[in-house]
Amino acid sequence: MGPGAVPAAEAAGAVAAYSAGGARDVVVAGGGIVGLVTAWRAAQRGLAVTVVDPAPGGGAAQVAAGMLAAVTELHFGEERLLALNLASAERYPAFAAELAEASGQEPGYRRCGTLAVALDADDRAYLRELHALQLRSGLESEWLSGRECRRLEPMLAPGVRGGLRVDGDHQIDPRRLASALVTACERAGVVWCRSTAERLVVRGGRAVGVELADGSLAEGGQTVLAAGSRSGLLAGLPKEVAVPVRPVKGQVVRLAVPEAYRRGAAFLGRTVRAVVRGSHVYLVPRENGELVIGATTEELGWDTTVTAGGVYELLRDAHELVPGLTELPFTEVRAGLRPGSPDNAPLLGPTALPGLHLATGHHRNGVLLTPVTGDVLADVLTTGELPGYADAFTARRFEAAPVQEGAR
Repeated sequence: MGPGAVPAAEAAGAVAAYSAGGARDVVVAGGGIVGLVTAWRAAQRGLAVTVVDPAPGGGAAQVAAGMLAAVTELHFGEERLLALNLASAERYPAFAAELAEASGQEPGYRRCGTLAVALDADDRAYLRELHALQLRSGLESEWLSGRECRRLEPMLAPGVRGGLRVDGDHQIDPRRLASALVTACERAGVVWCRSTAERLVVRGGRAVGVELADGSLAEGGQTVLAAGSRSGLLAGLPKEVAVPVRPVKGQVVRLAVPEAYRRGAAFLGRTVRAVVRGSHVYLVPRENGELVIGATTEELGWDTTVTAGGVYELLRDAHELVPGLTELPFTEVRAGLRPGSPDNAPLLGPTALPGLHLATGHHRNGVLLTPVTGDVLADVLTTGELPGYADAFTARRFEAAPVQEGAR
C-alpha cells in the first residue's frame, strides 16, 4: 500500500454509506482545471461528483500560457518531478482527443515544439548546462547555433547566440481547456455548486464535505481539496493535515498578430523562451494569432495587481528576443496566482484525515500535469491508494513526523 493510502474497502464503504444518505460520492472544492479534471475522471469511473466553485473554469487557467514543456521546464534540483511531467506530457495527445470528443470543443492542443535561446554569453552558458542536464536525464534536445535558430525562426533578434530545439514540448490553450472540461463534466453528470467552500466539515473523525458561504453543506463520502493557491485557507482543516501551498504571482501580456503578418511564414512557428538578465520570458504563439508573453514570478502574497514594472519587464525582454513584436496590437494584461509548494511539486491524494484528499500545489506545471492529475485522483477515489508512479508526490510528505517515545 502506497504512502498515505486509505484501505480500499474503507474508502468504498464510506462512499456507500454517505451515498445512501443522499450525499454525493465525491465533493471537489475548487473548479479550476485541476478540480475539473478530477471531477471528470471520477465521474467517468461511475462516482457521483459535486464541484464547489462560484465560477467553474476560472482561476489560474485564465492567465496561464499553456506550455507543455516537460523538457525545457526542467530545473536543477527538480529532477524527481521530471518523471511525472513526462508521464503527463505523454498522455496529452490522447487526453486532448478524448476531451474534444467528450465536450464537442477543441481544447487548443498544438504540437509546435519549443526553442529556448540565449542572448549573451551568460545565457549561453546557462543553456549549455541545461542541455547537459537534459541529456543526462535521457531527454531529446538539440543544440543549435544562433544562425540555425534564426533559420528556424526568422523573427528572432540577430544577437541570438544559440539555443535548444525541443520538438517534444508543445502547448495547449488553458482557457479552451477549462471550457472543454466544464462541458465534459456537465455531460458526465457532475453537479455544480456555485458557491465558495468556507469550511471543511468533519464528523466522526472523517471529512464529509464542506460548508458553503451561505451556511449550507455540500456533503460527500470523499472530499478533494483542489482550490489552487487558496487551498490552505479552508477553515476547519485539522492541524495534522499539512497544506503548505502559497500564492506565487505571475503577470502575463497578450498581443495579437494581425492577419497581414500571418500570410506566408508565421510570425513565430513555435514557443520561444529565454533567460534574459536572469529573468525567464516566453512567447507562445496561438494558431488564432494570439501571442502570449509571460511571466513574472513574484512572491507578493495575495496581490494580483497588474504593474507598470511587470509589463515593462516582459515587453522589454520579449523585444530583445523578437524586435518585431513592438508593431503588434496590445490586447490584454492579467495577473494570476500559481499554487506553489515547498518543493514546487504537487500534493496528491490522501491526507492524515480520512476522507480528505489533496490535488493542489502544482506551481508552474498545473496545465502540464492536468492529465496525470486526473488519472491519479481517479485511482485514489476508487481504490483508496496512490498509484506507484505518484508515491513521491503524496499529500502527506510535509506532515510532521510523530515524536517517538524516549526521543525527547
